[in-house]
Amino acid sequence: MQKTTNPTVDFADAKPHYELLDGLRGVAAILVLFYHIFEGLAFAEATNGAGSGLISTLNHGHIAVDFFFILSGFVISYAYDDRWTKMSTWQFFKRRLVRLHPMLVMGALIGVLAFAFVGFEKWDGTTAPTGWVMVAMLFTMFMIPAVPGVPYEVRGNGEMFPLNGPAWSLFFEYIGNILYALLIRRLSTKILTILAVLLGCLHAWFFVGNVSGYDMVGVGWTIDEVNFWGGLVRMLFPFTVGMLLARTFKPRKVKGAFWKCSLMLIVLFAVPYIAPFEKAGISVNSLYEGVCIAVFFPFIVWLGACGATTGAFTSRVSKILGDLSYPLYIVHYPIMYVFYAWLIEKKYYTLQECPGVALLVVVSSIVLALLCLKLYDEPVRRWLTRKTQKR
Repeated sequence: MQKTTNPTVDFADAKPHYELLDGLRGVAAILVLFYHIFEGLAFAEATNGAGSGLISTLNHGHIAVDFFFILSGFVISYAYDDRWTKMSTWQFFKRRLVRLHPMLVMGALIGVLAFAFVGFEKWDGTTAPTGWVMVAMLFTMFMIPAVPGVPYEVRGNGEMFPLNGPAWSLFFEYIGNILYALLIRRLSTKILTILAVLLGCLHAWFFVGNVSGYDMVGVGWTIDEVNFWGGLVRMLFPFTVGMLLARTFKPRKVKGAFWKCSLMLIVLFAVPYIAPFEKAGISVNSLYEGVCIAVFFPFIVWLGACGATTGAFTSRVSKILGDLSYPLYIVHYPIMYVFYAWLIEKKYYTLQECPGVALLVVVSSIVLALLCLKLYDEPVRRWLTRKTQKR
């Protein structure tokens, strides 16, 4: 069980981080990046009417978000459950805002620049008015979602945050943090267990029963009724499971945990799409993803929390990936928008047709994330941390 702190950014009383869990968050973020490369190829195929648009590689990469939710529940419960006699609700909210919001603002700015690069052109070929793009930027910065069809939903495909799609998960993360501070933290472990079981049943009904019609767990990215409630269930179930895991955690020494867990994530995400059992009305694909979320992901988090780095290399890799994970997740998708538009224009639907450009997208996303981390996120959080601690 390896724990570290980052004294230049963390609050003075911050608990040590689980180093390997930070590293696994980075592995998941990189897998999301690769997943979106293949999503872009499938999206171009579907947009041009050239095929089904089925993602053929890393098909389950979108459930990395659910892995993030479990990690979030685990880490927040570990970091804050025993602090409430010394910390107010508002102090908790300030800490979470300092941690999450600076990069959200940067993601909105990068989203505007990426949209400007393609001339504010929407997916239907029309041009979004500049004024509404600025409104979309401000709404993203303040975590105000766009309802499908409103003028500031500027890309025209229903995204909650059209300048930076993945910000939808931060919207639900904020809801999870609010519910934790106001209610869930107060629950006994026994009641929390009952809540997790009930949420698991609701999760199974919604996704295995294919209420959304998506035939996968991938809901929450838009603000229609099905996606809002589905996204809420999608966040709350793994978040409470992560909390429960933190409260009941009993560490054991596990060697090579980081590499074992990383390999497990890759294998789980790489399983091909599973066709539905139509006669029974069951989404087998969602059932598989639900098993990953309910069984495999908690095991991976437990294993990662138990693990200890056995050498400087693993420790260094975990540190770099952990630091990079959140900036990478936030900044990569505006680049993807440009990549998707290019794929549609060129009519490229396989990686073999554009390996160089795909590699450029991956490298540029990582470099941009690293620059944002070192030149913006860490300095801003350091400044905000000092300001917050003085009050």
